[in-house]
Amino acid sequence: MFKIVLYQPEIPANTGNIGRLCVGTDCELHIIKPMRFMINDKYLKRAGLDYWQNLKFFTHDNLAELQAKYPESRIYFCTTKTARKYTEPEYKAGDLFVFGPESQGIPEDILIKNKNQTITIPMSAKLRSVNLSNSVAIVLYEALRQVQWVGEDNNDRRIIC
Repeated sequence: MFKIVLYQPEIPANTGNIGRLCVGTDCELHIIKPMRFMINDKYLKRAGLDYWQNLKFFTHDNLAELQAKYPESRIYFCTTKTARKYTEPEYKAGDLFVFGPESQGIPEDILIKNKNQTITIPMSAKLRSVNLSNSVAIVLYEALRQVQWVGEDNNDRRIIC
């Protein structure tokens, strides 16, 4: 469906939560190295619970490698450094959403090169940023809503966003 990309993630619990979210929404999780933790980190596993084995998980050495692997996919860079709201673009299945490291976000040079593909979540000036795993959920569920995604869980209950 969609590809969630974490650019040099720092906090294992956030990555675990995002991995769990990806399993539940039939999305892929891509990580651009380096990670600030080991993939077998106990906090990563705890946050991902027993869903981690069902995750479609990929790593990339850099952003250029990711872009070369998916040249047909549109890439959106999620940042606090733009005015374009995440609800403005019309998303399509296969789009990639890139989220930066928790402490600093996506590097400025990447944002400048891709300024027309940046999106943000509106928030109060009292807040520097929304938690990474919450940001991914907000943006991902808007994209799923737009493509009228319907998923099924093991109890055959239908989920319509």
